[in-house]
Amino acid sequence: MSEALKYHFTVVGGDFTSAGKASVNVKKLLRQLGIAPDVIRRIAIAMYEGEINMVIHANGGTADLEIYDDRIVIILADTGPGIPDVGLAMQEGYSTAPDNIRSLGFGAGMGLPNMKRYTDEMKIDTEVGVGTTVTMTINL
Repeated sequence: MSEALKYHFTVVGGDFTSAGKASVNVKKLLRQLGIAPDVIRRIAIAMYEGEINMVIHANGGTADLEIYDDRIVIILADTGPGIPDVGLAMQEGYSTAPDNIRSLGFGAGMGLPNMKRYTDEMKIDTEVGVGTTVTMTINL
């Protein structure tokens, strides 16, 4: 395929019942396209973690998937509060999730570290008061 296949999903903020819906749909799509199971697993984990972060911290956002011959790119974008200290946010266990979110089993501070762990490349563009865009690449 010379041009990327592109898919767009909306992530609803605060809606934990539909959180992860985009990553489940992507998983099904990638299976249909014959992508290797280990690659699908990595993509599903990274994308789910990003979705949950948008649900918890950013009042939702968008998830875009671009499938190329040699890689898959996931672009998660929101207009939330931004990340004041990316270095701190990348530390395992660091979380700004409120107690009520943690009591639901979310907000353990593994989102960004897991996103980085399961991708080949991750870039975070963030501005406090404006929002965050995370671009993740998984090589095929």
